[in-house]
Amino acid sequence: MTATATPAIGRTARPAAGGALAGTGLLLRFALRRDRVRIPVWLAALVLGTVWPVTAFREVYPTEAARQAAAATMNSPAGLAFSGPAHYLSDYHYGSMVSHQVLGFLAIFVGIMSVLLVIRHTRAEEEAGRAELIRAGVVGRHAPLAAALILATAVNLALGLLLTVAVGSTGLEGVTWEGSLLYGAANTAAGITFAGVAAVTAQLTEHSRGASGMGLAVVGAAYLVRAAGDSADSGLSWASPIGWIQQTFAYLDDRWWPLLLNLSTAAVLTAIGFRLSLRRDLGAGMRAARRGRPAASPMLTTPLGFALRLHRGMLIGFAAGMVALGASYGTFLGDIEEMFRDVELLRNAMAQLGGATVTDLYVTMVMTILAIVAAIHVVLTTLRPRSEETSGRAASVLATGLSRTGWLGSHLAVAVVGGPVLTVLSGLAFAAAGAPVAEDGGLLGKLLAASAAYTPALWVTAGFAVALVGWLPRATALAWVLVAYAGVIGYFGMILDIPDWLTNLSPFSHIPRLPVDEFRWAPLLILTAIAAGLIAAGLYGFRRRDLDSK
Repeated sequence: MTATATPAIGRTARPAAGGALAGTGLLLRFALRRDRVRIPVWLAALVLGTVWPVTAFREVYPTEAARQAAAATMNSPAGLAFSGPAHYLSDYHYGSMVSHQVLGFLAIFVGIMSVLLVIRHTRAEEEAGRAELIRAGVVGRHAPLAAALILATAVNLALGLLLTVAVGSTGLEGVTWEGSLLYGAANTAAGITFAGVAAVTAQLTEHSRGASGMGLAVVGAAYLVRAAGDSADSGLSWASPIGWIQQTFAYLDDRWWPLLLNLSTAAVLTAIGFRLSLRRDLGAGMRAARRGRPAASPMLTTPLGFALRLHRGMLIGFAAGMVALGASYGTFLGDIEEMFRDVELLRNAMAQLGGATVTDLYVTMVMTILAIVAAIHVVLTTLRPRSEETSGRAASVLATGLSRTGWLGSHLAVAVVGGPVLTVLSGLAFAAAGAPVAEDGGLLGKLLAASAAYTPALWVTAGFAVALVGWLPRATALAWVLVAYAGVIGYFGMILDIPDWLTNLSPFSHIPRLPVDEFRWAPLLILTAIAAGLIAAGLYGFRRRDLDSK
């Protein structure tokens, strides 16, 4: 009997084949199971974000003369920084326009997706304590990172295939199947590169938000380096992974070899990530955590002070990013009239709006984009209590004398104040950079009013998110649907003929589009009342339901 039991014990204790990669396949299947909704949503949003503007090119630039006029106006430092290399302008058909105007922007969101996927299944798992439980089984040291990278690569390959089929099927002049295959492969290569970036940042800090922040900062820096290089027509754009994929000149020259730079960089970064993972303890980061104060400050002992401390890093990061984004948009104000004066669709829009200028329309569009970015911060902040709840930390905090309303309300206060502050900061940066080139002394006042006007829409976004936390905690991802929908409506609403009833579903569509529209109090007061109702409902629902602690 003993002889029979001994081999069984030995077989149970023996590591599975694969060594450091043991269990990779099992973790990969588990990651796919967890992200069975998240991944399709990402893919659908990215494909739609390409196909919608691409199909709009036929309406925006209906004739060869309109396309050549667009090429002439894009051939300026501001236009090239906004789009891509000047070589695309040598033959500006619809295919060239796809790569020139869409590829660089789409690569930003592909990079964001890849960074968040890798961090979610590596550093976030360590921070939550689940990785330690998994590693206690027959799982190799490199299996979690390997599974996350395989998942990110597979998702990017699927995205490339979907983009190839979707764009190639549009039938636009110059949109060939060979170019579409390269266009899809370029996005795949960019995503794999930024997945490698995330593999490194996941090793540097013990916090998932810090790792995500560093990875997203690299994505933003890659775009800015590309923009600086293309605007000066210099070799600086070759220092950017986004610059590499635009150097393929899909639909124009169809060069495949620049993608080797993306893939080789991804391989090097992946190797560095695996190497760094061997030099740290599980749950720790390469960067040592700072020693805290021996005693908490008086403000830190209050619910609001503690919530503000938790959100401080993200708030500062968003503030810096939005100031930089607003300033970068402001530098285009001097050239915007020249860039778009011959676009017939914009002329029609200006006529419908009572003679608004191209600059006014540009300011309106940019402020909508900046408000949507601020809404991302609002949702992240409002949903933070949900992650605190599922990690078990909320139960420990609420076991004290702190009320549920006070705890959730403290996080909500950071959202409802932080979002408008970020929008105003970006508007001020927009005005500071744009006033000198636009020679408009009243621009500061216009942008201050335009940015502050979006406050009620941001409050509705926070209210919708907190209502989900209170009543449908397992469906909090729906808060992102509102932001994504508002972004699509805000960006394409003035270009495409979207029905009014679809436009009115976005709270941002009811904000007076200053300086184009006249200021109106009624929609702002109605949105504020809706936000107050949603917030009250969310707080009430959270008080009534049980905590979901895992």
